[in-house]
Amino acid sequence: MSADDEMTADDVLAEFRDAGALLEGHFILSSGLRSPVFLQKMFIFQDPVRTERLCRALAARIAATFGAIDYVVSPAVGGIVPGYETARHLGAKAIFVEREDGEFRLRRGFAIPAGARVVMVEDIVTTGLSSRECLASIAGEPGTLVGAACLVDRSGGKAQLGVPLVSLISLDIPAYAPDALPPELAALPATKPGSRGLAV
Repeated sequence: MSADDEMTADDVLAEFRDAGALLEGHFILSSGLRSPVFLQKMFIFQDPVRTERLCRALAARIAATFGAIDYVVSPAVGGIVPGYETARHLGAKAIFVEREDGEFRLRRGFAIPAGARVVMVEDIVTTGLSSRECLASIAGEPGTLVGAACLVDRSGGKAQLGVPLVSLISLDIPAYAPDALPPELAALPATKPGSRGLAV
């Protein structure tokens, strides 16, 4: 990986804007919190060239921070595409966890062998809830969990995962409890664009 793989925060924001993935309105996040901004990463992931650029840059940052990686593990559904593409640039295997009885688990025969160096890759971290759930499932495997990574940390660095987190960009986007909305947000109809409610 080379210096050409580096992306600035402005570069990353430009990718989201150009893809129409930086949305404004009243959104119900997967955490249940409300926000005036939603990053519709699926508008990024529908474009393989754009996805490749972002994930190549994330892989470079992972390699610089954590060294060699053997396995990339991501949470379904939103983390599968960036996890796969980032793993491709790391020369690692890409696997994912799915919800089973409400908890993330490796399924489909996936396993992490002893001695394997593992990083969790997410698309976007907000509160860190799904990331922590994914990390907990990885911790039960014989491999060595070295850290986590995401394209966008929208917690502004506040999400506590229990492991080091690297991201392409850190944004401090406001998020509110449903009963503590500012009047201008409460006046807008709420939409829920995320995938946490999907049955898998």
